[in-house]
Amino acid sequence: MQKVVERILNLLAFLLTVGRPVTADEIRHTVKGYEQPTDEAFRRTFERDKDLLRTLGVPLELRHTDLWEVELGYVVPSDDYGLDDPGLTDEERSALLLASQAVRFGGQRTELGAIFKLGGAARTTESGTVYADLGHDLDQLGALYGAITDKKIARFDYRNRRRQIEPYGLIHRRGRWYLIGPERGAPEPVKAFRVDRMGLIAIDEAVGTFTRAPEFDLKSSLAELPSEGTTDMLASVRFDTDVASIAKRQMPGATEVDRTQASVLLEVPYSADRSLIGWVLGFDDKAVIEAPDELRRALVAFVEAPT
Repeated sequence: MQKVVERILNLLAFLLTVGRPVTADEIRHTVKGYEQPTDEAFRRTFERDKDLLRTLGVPLELRHTDLWEVELGYVVPSDDYGLDDPGLTDEERSALLLASQAVRFGGQRTELGAIFKLGGAARTTESGTVYADLGHDLDQLGALYGAITDKKIARFDYRNRRRQIEPYGLIHRRGRWYLIGPERGAPEPVKAFRVDRMGLIAIDEAVGTFTRAPEFDLKSSLAELPSEGTTDMLASVRFDTDVASIAKRQMPGATEVDRTQASVLLEVPYSADRSLIGWVLGFDDKAVIEAPDELRRALVAFVEAPT
């Protein structure tokens, strides 16, 4: 499978950079991966690769190679496949690369390919031990972001009741996501809902069904808004001294309760086990959960679960 992926990428790179229609014979003798011993073997391989490219959404077309229209060649029109240059500076691309290295969802690494499609970035030192785990299900977050962008009503079960929300925005605080917006039929003008407590999320099809109040400020909203159950539990996490200050900065509300020459014990507020466990695991062997016991057991179960 790896050879197939490499050959497809080589073919796509060649078609995007050559700047003209190229014949199958030229592709066979130029692109790495098409060293088949017979014409028939090459034809079968090339036909499969063309179908795969088109399945992936690549607009592979046949066009005449010259003005006399004697021969046909393959081309990927840049206007149909390429993105407009967003005009990012080196500093902006480097900032995006750093963010993609530092942020993970559910402990998973962020794919860096998109950064290189934007023009690459200056080489940075990758951090393999410290990162922010933004947790939660990407499909659900994507659906909610879409509802915010398109001004669609979001419906979900929350605290034993079906809710109908005008989603104003999503915000991440202390390892969990909140959906901010007014609930239809509720007396409060705007409320905050924890995404990890939502069930059966559904987004209406109708677009533009509400208007966000122009004076609403999402960034400062969470501390001021009524919410549906945001009480924090506390975990005791011991960090090696060299990463303790980083952990404290990453988790607002964390307080130092003990310090030795080698370690620092922080009391950390949390509500979702999964988010805290993912965050702690980001420090590798430089962090240990000391309490509560049920959180320690959840961490052990997570680590020992089959992949």
